[in-house]
Amino acid sequence: MSSAPGPCREPPRYLSKAEAEAIEKELLEDYRFGRQQLIEIWGHACAMAVTKAFPLPSLPRKQPTVLVVCGPAQNGAIGLVCARHLRIFDYEPTIFYPKRSLDPLYRDFTTQCEKMDIPFLSYLPTEVQLINDAYNAVVDAVLGAEAEAGEGKEPCATILATLKHIRIPIISLDVPSGWDVEAGSSNGISPDVLVSLSAPKQCARRFLGRQHFVAGRFLPYDVQKKFELNPPEYPGTECVVALRAPRQ
Repeated sequence: MSSAPGPCREPPRYLSKAEAEAIEKELLEDYRFGRQQLIEIWGHACAMAVTKAFPLPSLPRKQPTVLVVCGPAQNGAIGLVCARHLRIFDYEPTIFYPKRSLDPLYRDFTTQCEKMDIPFLSYLPTEVQLINDAYNAVVDAVLGAEAEAGEGKEPCATILATLKHIRIPIISLDVPSGWDVEAGSSNGISPDVLVSLSAPKQCARRFLGRQHFVAGRFLPYDVQKKFELNPPEYPGTECVVALRAPRQ
């Protein structure tokens, strides 16, 4: 059961950074979710969103290639899980993960991708046409909510500069890299697809892309109620669902 039934569903709540952190803290400490478990849930849901936004038959290139660009923190780990599930779903992901975390958990996710023969790039081409020609889409798992800490640091700054100029679609995970969690961005990347994890963040009100998904069906009902999330209705057994544009 994803949410309480009702004749008139309120629009989803858009969370501040503090609220998003409080929900994650409650899941980890009170509900005893493991961090690996949450990353796995989110990464799988992100891969599902990619399959909905870009089904295999719709891809413009003969090979179903997707570039997954991962940062050093949690959003990057979610990108690794997303890449692994995309491989299971018969896509051909390639990972760029230039600053690998020493966290044993993240190293495990890396090993899983390597064992599935998912290639890792040694460098990201600065010539954006090479990326445009080789891939159908790019998954942005660089910064997410860690934007404040990493936007100006290398290699993230160079990655963001490249992503701003590519012409193939970008799928951002939770918070587009370079965006403030609450204020959004006037000079960041412009993703075509956004996948909000657990619930949309306030910056998503400024998202102007073509599809916005939310992956929050796994949240316990009491958490949904406590934080007044007003989650969307998830049809059937879906773990992600597309949202309508928010009311301004």
